[in-house]
Amino acid sequence: MLDIKPTSLPGVMLLTPRRFGDARGWFSESWNAERMAAAGLDFAFVQDNHSFSAEPGTLRGLHFQKPPHAQDKLVRCTRGAIFDVAVDIRRGSATYGHWTGAELTAENGQQLLVPKGFLHGFVTLVADTEVQYKCTDVYAPDCDGAVLWDSCGIDWPLPVAQPVLSDKDRAAQPFAAFDTPFDTGTTP
Repeated sequence: MLDIKPTSLPGVMLLTPRRFGDARGWFSESWNAERMAAAGLDFAFVQDNHSFSAEPGTLRGLHFQKPPHAQDKLVRCTRGAIFDVAVDIRRGSATYGHWTGAELTAENGQQLLVPKGFLHGFVTLVADTEVQYKCTDVYAPDCDGAVLWDSCGIDWPLPVAQPVLSDKDRAAQPFAAFDTPFDTGTTP
């Protein structure tokens, strides 16, 4: 029912739920707690987020929430296409500072599981893109943080010369100046 593939970063997984189609279209379970727990993915999601980006090249990230409100995220694109990224920020990790990315589209139905201890961000590849993601903790402004999108060596497939950024993302600190609140002993 669900294809789970590990990425190059421990804990970051690419999930592809099975689609059941007929003449009407298709049906898919995007999340089933019981089935996921049986597969070793036991998360208690408490908040769903939904974003819409009108312009291709809209870049959101790189974001994190520090403890005690750190979040695991399960990200999917429900309209359009994104390049979704996770960056390991767990101090002491063999993959600290490394990134992985996946193209998530409404058509491929894939989802990226981004655990606590990772930066998360995405860039829209086409106009009018919608992204939905589940989080294991609620948004807490006092725990919110960001790292500059172009300071981690990510090979962003930008469909425009310059990305569309929020003021927050434009002013984010570079990775070289970032002091992570995560350790390998305190996160998965």
